[in-house]
Amino acid sequence: MAGTALAFHDQRGAPRDEVFHRTRATRADGATIVLLIVNLSAMGLMARCESDLAPGERLSLTLPVVGTLTAEVRWALGGRIGCELDRMIPLAAYYDLLAVLLKGR
Repeated sequence: MAGTALAFHDQRGAPRDEVFHRTRATRADGATIVLLIVNLSAMGLMARCESDLAPGERLSLTLPVVGTLTAEVRWALGGRIGCELDRMIPLAAYYDLLAVLLKGR
């Protein structure tokens, strides 16, 4: 179509909720890193971090309400990472988690 700009199409399966939550994650080698989770869904998250992480790396992190989760880094770019959780957070627990994370804002 002439004169029409192509829009970015977000291909994530679930919409994300904006949060700002600091937590620590553990890499497969046992090293601890600090993350600032900036958005979250029941299936994944995006975080800022100062550590160099590569797609395919495994992380373990703890969140309020849901406890310890494991995730795979799917992409890393400019101090940001996108992670897919190994298991979906059950929706009732996810909404409780959001309530806790958003309460502190």
